[in-house]
Amino acid sequence: MRLVIIGGGILGTAHALAAIGRGHEVVQLEREPEARGATVRNFGLVWVSGRSADELDLTLRSRQLWEEIGGKVPGVGFRPAGSLTLVRTPEELAVAEAAAAHPSAGARGFELLDSERVRALNPALRGKFLAGLHCSTDAAVESRQALPALRAYLTATGRYTFHAHTEARAVADTGSGATVLDDRGRTFDADLVLDCPGAAHTGLTRELVGDLPVRRVRLQMMQTAPLGEPLTTAIADGDSFRYYPGFAGPEVDALNAEQSQSATAAEHKMQLLCVQRLHGGLTIGDTHEYTEPFAFDVDEAPYEHLTQVTEELLGRELPQVIRRWAGVYSQSVDPNVIVTRAQAAEHVWVITGPGGRGMTLGPALGEQTADLLNL
Repeated sequence: MRLVIIGGGILGTAHALAAIGRGHEVVQLEREPEARGATVRNFGLVWVSGRSADELDLTLRSRQLWEEIGGKVPGVGFRPAGSLTLVRTPEELAVAEAAAAHPSAGARGFELLDSERVRALNPALRGKFLAGLHCSTDAAVESRQALPALRAYLTATGRYTFHAHTEARAVADTGSGATVLDDRGRTFDADLVLDCPGAAHTGLTRELVGDLPVRRVRLQMMQTAPLGEPLTTAIADGDSFRYYPGFAGPEVDALNAEQSQSATAAEHKMQLLCVQRLHGGLTIGDTHEYTEPFAFDVDEAPYEHLTQVTEELLGRELPQVIRRWAGVYSQSVDPNVIVTRAQAAEHVWVITGPGGRGMTLGPALGEQTADLLNL
């Protein structure tokens, strides 16, 4: 079977990987010279901790697939670093205790560590905290180098072609397959077309399926110069308990009722996530903005908050911040829907909306689509 995949981000590439793995041929089109959206503007985290019960199995499967991919494609930079969610108040500690005692704790790899054991696991953490919820199943990849590495691996099969600077303008179902017309007047024939547009919900995607039940979410992040020492796990702060459905329960209700976020954190719907890149620098975020139109500039207050919290946990000043950026990702409106798949025609599908989970869930979503479409 021959597939044409529109979109060069992680979701499109993960679907290409699944199709190639099942013996098919793939042509992938990307309108930019390289994917520039949420795929390369994220943490590169494969984040199991905090996922809802309904998506836990899929997340664990994706984690397994990433580890397998990392063994075959070292350039993706996979590493099973795990994470520590650091708690600084009794209210946050109660949430961590409940998570560590939950029936799913074993599957998630949860263990509550006191401050001494936290520092033994991650010696760079010399700041103030009561304990840390360790998640051994969390992992990381290098978001800015994963896609080129995956494309090189796919190209070596002889059944994959990538066309950069190529915008799909029209898709027509032919009855026996489909044809894609690009902005240079070229046509690509396929047995199946998958449109993976990321946060580009208008244009061709709207022509194919109308208005989807998805929204766009904007985030702000930053990266530092090398830390000068290993940060052996990813880290999160207690505010992350508020935003991940896997922690929901009376303890989180009490946290929200008894411990307010700072004004900046509440305004920007913030949590701290921090992971060390292979080059030694830290990628730090993040914020959430849901109301469009989004501003074209970035606000400094969230960066000040993130810097303060990270320095309190590290017990030292951050290295110089060398870049800041904003990004936009696509999120299904229904929180119970992990990804939105819409059939535009017999041989044409649109797939988007994993909601900040694209890097985590990409391989499993590609596999799931292949199963659903009997590839």
